Formats: sequence, structure tokens, C-alpha cells
Amino acid sequence: MKVYTELDVWRESRILVKDIYTMTKSFPKEETYGLTNQLRRCAVSIPSNIAEGCGRRTAADTIQFLHISRGSLYELETQIYIALDLNYIENDDFEAINKRIISCKKLINGFINYFKK
Repeated sequence: MKVYTELDVWRESRILVKDIYTMTKSFPKEETYGLTNQLRRCAVSIPSNIAEGCGRRTAADTIQFLHISRGSLYELETQIYIALDLNYIENDDFEAINKRIISCKKLINGFINYFKK
């Protein structure tokens, strides 16, 4: 298996983290410890759990962490919908972030299927 830093899913999720940090810079100050913090922590957990899973000894352990990472993607998706609902982001920004989330979902699902074989 490749080193996790060479995986497309890990690289794509790091770009997603950067996008989330950039997007949340314009959020209202009162959201610093609310939605801003939640979005950032959630985004960071995605590549972090991929890396941790790759460091595990068994495929079952790796799959468990990949499932956690995938769950964080779904959580992040919900949170950007909330940011859109609150008018913290424009529809174009939402679409761009959501497109990257969908890409990460496909990549992580493929990686999970790889380990299940």
C-alpha cells in the first residue's frame, strides 16, 4: 500500500480543510466558538482519520477509521448547508465546497472498498 501522504483521498481532503478555513474567515465573530470551530474541527478530522487508519495494523482497524472519516464528511456537508441557510456563505461558495465533499466521499468509499477486498 502507498504511504498515506501519496493517497488522492488524503490530498483531496487536505484541500477541503484549506477551503473550509478560507470560507470560515468571513463568518461572524460570534460564530468563532460555534459553527466556525465546528466546521474547522470536522474538516481537520477527515484527513487525520485517514492518516490514523493507514497507521493501523489490520484492514479492519483501517476501515473503522475510514468510516469515521466518512462520517465527518457527512457532518461537514450538513454544516455547510447550515452556513448557507444562515447566509454565512453564498450559493457559489456552497457549490464549490459541496463539489469537493462529493469528490472526497467517492474517493473514501473507493478506499473503503479496496480494504474490504
